Amino acid sequence: MPAVDFDYYAPATLPEALTLLADLGEDVKVLAGGQSLVPMLTMRLARPRAVVDIHGLDELRGVHRRDGGLEIGALVRHRSIERGDGPLAACPLLPEAASLIGNVRVRAMGTIGGSLAHADPAAEWPAVVRALDGVLVVRGRDGERTIPAADFFTGILSTALRPEELLVAVRLSLPAGRAGYAIEEFSRRAGDFAIIAAVAAVELDAAGRVARARVAIAGGGPGPVRLAAAEQALAGAPPSEETFREALARAPLEIEPDGDVHASAEYRRHLTRVLARRALVRAASRAGGAAGTPR
Repeated sequence: MPAVDFDYYAPATLPEALTLLADLGEDVKVLAGGQSLVPMLTMRLARPRAVVDIHGLDELRGVHRRDGGLEIGALVRHRSIERGDGPLAACPLLPEAASLIGNVRVRAMGTIGGSLAHADPAAEWPAVVRALDGVLVVRGRDGERTIPAADFFTGILSTALRPEELLVAVRLSLPAGRAGYAIEEFSRRAGDFAIIAAVAAVELDAAGRVARARVAIAGGGPGPVRLAAAEQALAGAPPSEETFREALARAPLEIEPDGDVHASAEYRRHLTRVLARRALVRAASRAGGAAGTPR
């Protein structure tokens, strides 16, 4: 089925793109890698009056170390992150997460900014950005603002982006001490969206106990969710598999899963505890803790 007719624009610079978005109004879609938008256009799930193709904005392809963290341009492709070149080597979680996205074609074309702006609740990048206390950098014709990841994702395929704004980068905080990261997910087939994915970051103190744990879940509701109660329960605890199991069993889960043809809500809750524990075990082990082998 062909897409409905739309006007096509391919700005050569970021200011030109921002001017177009401001002038065209609300009925506009931004095309980055196209791995989400093009299928929606061809299935007529999206019927925009205009499409603004930002593929040519090379200024959005950079990766930089800034203030102890990383700043990743919105047009950096999944495949580039999967390779982990240059500054990306500072956070091994990023290549690991990128390797789970779709297939080689999707990773070669899709962009981190496109995935974050699309805000699919089962996608990996929104959960990764939540786990790493990410900040989304957005820009409009009138200036720039930053949005914490906790406030950026507002619902299914919905974000805090205004119609005239463009996501230009994501900033991720990276701890300087003993820290480890891991992602675990379950899907029906390799390359499918995860039924549940769990992203964990564990920081250890000088005594080898958990100084801070962060766990974010994809697929557990309309957007990525942090397991705040479990995180709080783990502060100061020894990084053992049993510790993680008990904390996840006792703490309430902040997720709001729905049941569908792939999994019931209760099964998603079960998967959340299992995958979060496995991710925590691997993250703690990578941080230098004796967490054991996840089961």
